[in-house]
Amino acid sequence: MKIQLNDRIKVHPGFWAGLHQLGIGADDVARTAQLPLEVINQPVVTQAQYFAIWQAYSDLIGDTAEGIIKLATGYEISKYPPPVLAMYHARDYRDALNRMVRYKQMCPPESLQMNEVGEECIIELEWLHKEQPGPPLLVGITLAFLIELGRRGTGQPLTAKRVEFSQPMGDVAILEAYFGCGVHTHSNYNRVTLGLKDLSLSFLSYNEELLEILTPALERSLDEQESSRSIIEVVKWIIKRSLTGKRPDIQTVAKELRMSDRTLQRRLTEENTNFKQLLTEARREQAREYLADPSLDIKEVAFLVGYEDQNSFYRAFRNWEGDTPSNWRVRH
Repeated sequence: MKIQLNDRIKVHPGFWAGLHQLGIGADDVARTAQLPLEVINQPVVTQAQYFAIWQAYSDLIGDTAEGIIKLATGYEISKYPPPVLAMYHARDYRDALNRMVRYKQMCPPESLQMNEVGEECIIELEWLHKEQPGPPLLVGITLAFLIELGRRGTGQPLTAKRVEFSQPMGDVAILEAYFGCGVHTHSNYNRVTLGLKDLSLSFLSYNEELLEILTPALERSLDEQESSRSIIEVVKWIIKRSLTGKRPDIQTVAKELRMSDRTLQRRLTEENTNFKQLLTEARREQAREYLADPSLDIKEVAFLVGYEDQNSFYRAFRNWEGDTPSNWRVRH
């Protein structure tokens, strides 16, 4: 039986050390989360336990925004796990962010999408299962770390251009002071927008020798993780987190998997499927999931599953379900 993408989540010892540095004991977190104390020493936890741990930290710290900034700024570099060390010692800000997007695959259940558009770089956090979003503080610390990484690496007081959250985040003024820009809550997205020119800034912490040690080991770990899943599962996972506003192609997915598109197609053929079929399945599954959310209108759902034209989405959905999106939503 294949391990699901988010069945087990690693909790690095540095996380507990970071909380201790803020005056919060690991045992207090476990009790607040209503988890056995043994969870503190477990190398991996379930998604439910992972979310409960973060929510417990949020409850203990009080204000969500304050908890985000305290942990983001107070976490010592010496406590960074290897993937984060590789980001911190990258060549420049762009290299660091690309590494973060890639290595985030090793720590689900969230993933990051990075797109350079015009003079901006937009980095969006997405949950593999939209019906199970994580605690607001976990979202906030992930986006805050993107800025913190740049500041520590370049030694410059970098700021974001825009920050958006889908949930309430506590004292927004605290977040705006940290990010250096307006922060909007109750958005359709969890994302931070950076100035593209900042991505070319060199890292003062660049360490080529250390990267030569860390990178091969991290890539092996990522390859081993991917090999433990079926190729169908991995491809659909990549498609789902790449759908918003566009239709991912086989070349894009193959590049992320570090193989040629011909090799990917051959492997899918061996599984009696093809990329077009998996794209359709991913879109259908995501559409049903989004339509279950009454806060999203049909036009937004169409965009989120990769259709720029709402009429095209209507035709596709009727072909999948034998009904219109509106009627399907009423019946379900």
